[in-house]
Amino acid sequence: MGELRMSTDLGMPTPALGEATGSLVDSYGRVHRDLRVSVTDRCNLRCTYCMPPDFADWMPGDHLLSIDELMTVIEVAISQGIESIRLTGGEPLVRPDIVDIVARINALPQPPRITLTTNALRLASMAQPLADAGLERVNISLDTLDADRFTKLTFRNRFTDVIAGIDAALAAGLNPVKVNTVLMRGINDDEAIAMLRHSLDNGWHLRFIEQMPLDAQGSWDREQMVTAEEIHELLESEFTLTPKPGRGSAPAEEFVVDEGPGTVGIIASVSKPFCSACDRLRLTADGQLRNCLFARDETDIRATLRDATMSEADRRERIAGLFAQSTMAKLPGHGINDPSFIQPDRPMSAIGG
Repeated sequence: MGELRMSTDLGMPTPALGEATGSLVDSYGRVHRDLRVSVTDRCNLRCTYCMPPDFADWMPGDHLLSIDELMTVIEVAISQGIESIRLTGGEPLVRPDIVDIVARINALPQPPRITLTTNALRLASMAQPLADAGLERVNISLDTLDADRFTKLTFRNRFTDVIAGIDAALAAGLNPVKVNTVLMRGINDDEAIAMLRHSLDNGWHLRFIEQMPLDAQGSWDREQMVTAEEIHELLESEFTLTPKPGRGSAPAEEFVVDEGPGTVGIIASVSKPFCSACDRLRLTADGQLRNCLFARDETDIRATLRDATMSEADRRERIAGLFAQSTMAKLPGHGINDPSFIQPDRPMSAIGG
C-alpha cells in the first residue's frame, strides 16, 4: 500500500496520490456518485429568501473556472466514481458557454448523467439546444403561480418566462421536469394545494423544499420555516398521499397522489435530514470543493488547476487526492439542528444548489 500523508488542507490522513480506489467513500461508508457543479454565482432573479434585491457581491470573473478547467475536474471526478453531474449556479443559463459545457461532458468516453437546476428565465430558447447537447432533465425553481406574487418574491416581472421555460423543457423531452417550491409562512404557503393540482394537470413533478439557512442576508428563522410535516398535512387535506418505496439517496420523500399516476416530493432538509444517505459533493464556480451544502471548510481545487509548475498527469493525480481528502473529511450530518450550528459564510448562490 502507498504511504499515508497528512493533508495540510484538512488535517487528516488520506491515501497517497496515485492510490485511487475508483470510488469516493467517506469514513461513514457513504459512496459518493453525484457532483453538483456550479458554473456561475450570477443570477437574474433576486428571490427574497436567497439574496437582497440590491445584491452585487459577485465573485471576480478571473476566479471562475474556465470550461477547460471545469472539464478537467469533471473528468477526474468521473474516474473516481462520480456518475451524475448536476449543473447549478447562481443561474447556470446566464453562462454563455453552458450548452458547450453540456456537450463536452456528454462527449466523454463514459459520460455521466447530466442534469441542470435553473430558474427557467432563459429556458424557452435553450431547452432544445441543451437536450440536443446531452442534457437529460431539469429542476426548475418556482414558488408561486401568481404573476404579481412572483414579481414581489423575485423583484423581476418574469413569471411568463418561467412558464414558457417549463413548457419548452417538456417539449424537449427533459423529463421528468421537476419543479421545486419553497413554501414560506404567510407569504405563499396558501398555494400548496393549488401548486400540486396545477403540477398534476400539467405534467410537472412537484417537490416542496423546506427553506434552508443559506440566504445572503443571514435572516433565516426556523420558527418561520414551513416544515415537511406541515406541508404533508396541508396536502392531505385535499389529496391522499401514499409513500413510494425505494428512496435510496434521493433528497425527496416521494408520495403517490390519489392512487397515481401523479406524485409529489417533500424535501425535509431541516426537520428530517437525510444525511446518512447523502452521496453528493459540490464544486463552486470558483473551484472550491465542498463535501456538504452546509460545510464550513472547502478544499481548493483552483490552485492546483492553475499551478503552471505541474504536469497535466500530476495535476489530475493531485485533484483526485483532493477529492479523496474532502470526501473522507465529511461529517455525519449538516448539524442544522445542533445548538452550535453556524450558517455557511457563502450563500446558496455562491455554493451551488
